[in-house]
Formats: sequence, C-alpha cells, structure tokens
Amino acid sequence: MPVVEVSIGPQHPALHEPVMLRVRVDGEDVVGVEVVTGYNHRGIEKLAESNTFLKTLYIVTRVCGICNMMHSTCYVQALEEIQGIEPPPRAQALRVLAMELERLHSHMLLAAVVAEIIGFESLFMLIMRDRERVMHLKELLTGNRVIADYVWPGGVRRDLSPETAEKIKRSMDFLEQRIRYYMGVYVSDKLIRSRLEDVGVIPYSEAVRHGLVGPTARGSGVDIDVRRDDPYAWYSELDFRVARRNEGDSLARMMVRFEEMLESINMIRQVLEKLPSGPINSLKVPPRRFREGEAVSRVEAPRGELLYHVISRGGAKPYRVKIRTPSLPNILNSLIAYRGVTLSDVPVILASFDPCISCMERIIVVDERTGRERVESLRRLARLAGTDTRGGR
Repeated sequence: MPVVEVSIGPQHPALHEPVMLRVRVDGEDVVGVEVVTGYNHRGIEKLAESNTFLKTLYIVTRVCGICNMMHSTCYVQALEEIQGIEPPPRAQALRVLAMELERLHSHMLLAAVVAEIIGFESLFMLIMRDRERVMHLKELLTGNRVIADYVWPGGVRRDLSPETAEKIKRSMDFLEQRIRYYMGVYVSDKLIRSRLEDVGVIPYSEAVRHGLVGPTARGSGVDIDVRRDDPYAWYSELDFRVARRNEGDSLARMMVRFEEMLESINMIRQVLEKLPSGPINSLKVPPRRFREGEAVSRVEAPRGELLYHVISRGGAKPYRVKIRTPSLPNILNSLIAYRGVTLSDVPVILASFDPCISCMERIIVVDERTGRERVESLRRLARLAGTDTRGGR
C-alpha cells in the first residue's frame, strides 16, 4: 500500500489554535510527521522594539491568554534586573500566588481538553465547571479572570484583602478534593488508559537530547523545574516537590500535571499562611526610561521554561525583546513521540504536550526561497500572509 499524506490542521480536532501536522501513513500506521507553524505569527517581538518599555509590558502580557501572568512576570523581572529594582517581599509572594493560580487553571483546562478529544465529554464539562472557581479567584486577586495586568516594575498593582485570602483558602480545600477525584478517573478509567497509556512514548534520553521542557520532559523522568533550580519571586521560601514520572507516555505527562496541581494548592496555602506584611511596590511611579544593559529572565510556565532576553541601550524603548516559549522546543522536537502509532493517536499525543500556538509563534522572518534573513514591516508581513503564509514566516 502506498504511503499517503494526511493533513491534520491548521484547524483540527486536537486544539483550538492553528498548527498543521503533515502525517504520512502506511494504512493506519504513522511513518512520519512534519509540524508546520506560522499561522499565528503576530510580530510581537518587532512590535516591542517600537514601543516604550511600559507599553511593551501590556503587549507581552497578551502573548498568551492562558499564561499571561508568566509572560508579564518574566518580562518585568528582566526590567528590574536592568534597572536594579528590588520588589518588596509581599509583592514577590503575591506574584507567586497569582502564577500558581494560573498554573492550576491551565492544567485543568488541558485535562478537560484531553478528555474531550478522547470522547469523554461529561468529564470535560465537569472539569471546566470546577476550573471556573480558579478563574474567579484570579479575578478577585488581580482584577481580571483571564488577561491580568497585575505585575508592575517594582511590585504588583493590587493588594490581597483578608476576605479574598479566606475565599482562596476555602476554595483550595474544594479544589484539592476535585482534582484528586479527576486524577483517580484518569488512572482507573479503561477508556482513558487505552488512549493514553504506552501511547506517544518519549524515553528519558530522547527528552534530554531534544531539549524538551516542563511537564513534557518531567513525564519522561527529566528532573528540571526553574522554580527549584533557579528560584525567582518567592519560590525559595516555599517547600514543594517537583513531580515527575518515568513512563514517558501520554498518560505520564497528564499525571505529572495532576500532581503539579496538588503542589500548586500546597504552595498557595503556604503563601497565604506566610504572607509577609508591608508594601506591595517599591516604587511610587515606575520608571519611563531604563538604563543601558541587558538581562535574561526565566520562569516555570505551565508548559515549561519561559525565557525573556531584554536589551536596553538606554532610553524609553527596548532595543531587543527576545521571547523563548516552552511550546517551541516541545512541539518542534517531539516528533519521536509519533513513531509507531496509529493515525487516531496523533491528536491525543499532540494535546498531551499542551501546545500553545500563540506562545510559540516567535519566529524570525526568513525568506525560504532565498534562505536570507531580512527585516520586514508589519504591513508587508500582512501582505505576504495573505498571499503565501508559509513564505512569510
């Protein structure tokens, strides 16, 4: 039987974001996969260079709707290092509180989406219902349930009231019970196990060799986590365990996320118990101009290591803002997971990586026909996208 190419995407059943998998199959067996990206490129890095440092904060906060707190914190940490700003301890603790709420709702979203892809729609509905509690807590803390402009150079914008702290504490008891229940469903349900167990296996050596990060790497036994290995914000004050599994399959990646949700609840409780008193910002007014310098900042986003490299040549605008998101190495370097699977396994494997397409579209403009790099205006990029999307990546 000849090998046939099946295109999954760019709009497809696995995710509600555009990415295409060119899957070559021999019958039902997958013999090769090519990942095609570029459908969601927005030119954010170039846009940052033409806006002020503070306007860029609003731009990078909107790189991703799921982990926007991670992006804003990572960017602000770089600015604070360049300018020599030290946020007060209470602000650092509140940043951790907001980021762990974000990790909680991000992992719950993926657990629901994977259930939906498998065909377990009632489980999808139940998890999404409970996830709304987390979104409400994020709104109480930051002022918004999705996009939160909460982090600011020198601290955070809003303090935590005793009433909100009590609501968060009570909700953690409820959420812990529900997450343990959903974790039990994933472990015990025959349908879920048949679709995830021993499917999309990535051995430890391959995960290390291909530079995978986050729960995708930890599901293959790789013991990495920026929160522990290079502590930032207030993580050095907390006791927590880095979850990992050795199986390397799609089920292991989901189990790592469930265990991380329980650890997030543990960290949120610790922050509420130990929350320092004092101011939430070390500056009355954030600086409009930043001195010359550069900084690399890292945070552990829900999908893995997120990195910002900010260069300032002095003045009101950044010279360069480079963003490296975890989905980029995890999606482009994880093709090994598709070896030996059947066509019906492909959407489940892709979802188990928790890819964020809006995060990973951070690609330098390259003319594929000549192989030369060049700087293009956003208007010309838009024209190229309208006539030849692949040529304009």
